[in-house]
Amino acid sequence: MFWILVISYWIHLLATAVWFGGLIVLAVSAVPALRQGTIDENAWLTLQKKLLPYANLSLVLLLITGFVQMTNDVNYNGFLAVDSVWAWAMLVKHIAFVLLIAVMAYLQFSFYPAIERTKVLAEKRPSLAATEQAKLSKREKQLLWANLLCAVVILFCTAVATAV
Repeated sequence: MFWILVISYWIHLLATAVWFGGLIVLAVSAVPALRQGTIDENAWLTLQKKLLPYANLSLVLLLITGFVQMTNDVNYNGFLAVDSVWAWAMLVKHIAFVLLIAVMAYLQFSFYPAIERTKVLAEKRPSLAATEQAKLSKREKQLLWANLLCAVVILFCTAVATAV
């Protein structure tokens, strides 16, 4: 069991670095560039789509390895047994993780297709597309900050659970 935990922690840390690193790149570097107009909408969308497979794989790996680690932790007392600081930290962490997954799913299956539809609309009705693009751009920034907030909460809860 020792080596399973070692490998689980190792993969978990690698997946965290990839996942959080991608969020940092998007939220901290690309958003200001987009705001200043030094990166166009197409390059921005391309960057996000290139990071998606890595983010998705990282989240799956985090889910699997996190489950292995949690169930082998001495503080784990069973499903929804919220009887300690560690258990509360894990509950909040999992709520934030579910919210993060929801935001990612919305981005991939609803938001990005809406951007593609707006590009098609821009060819036919440029004035209407400009209004729609402005709305989508505002929503996109909100979703990215929501993702980053979930990530920060997850990492904070991890720190709390580790400190216990």
